[in-house]
Amino acid sequence: MHWIVLLLAGLLEVVWAVGLKYTEGFTRLVPSAITLSAMAGSVILLGLALRALPLGTAYAVWTGIGTIGTVIWGIMMMNEPAGMARIACIAMIVAGIAGLKLLSAH
Repeated sequence: MHWIVLLLAGLLEVVWAVGLKYTEGFTRLVPSAITLSAMAGSVILLGLALRALPLGTAYAVWTGIGTIGTVIWGIMMMNEPAGMARIACIAMIVAGIAGLKLLSAH
């Protein structure tokens, strides 16, 4: 269950990271409210996951999910480059997350 909470926290991290682009420096009300809500939800869920998961593992997985999701959003929705080197780097992050999950005692 804690891994699912951590996954949701990571997905909310993607929401707020992408949302930052649309806030225009927190000058737009609705995108700013969504972004700040996602930030709070992400951190709260991370805190709940940390009740049972190791700090280093949970934090690395949380940021990894956020990083991967944000890069994928950029590629798919903002026409950012999707070269082989970028894809390889994303694959290494995925491998690192999977490794940490497999090696975790929980």
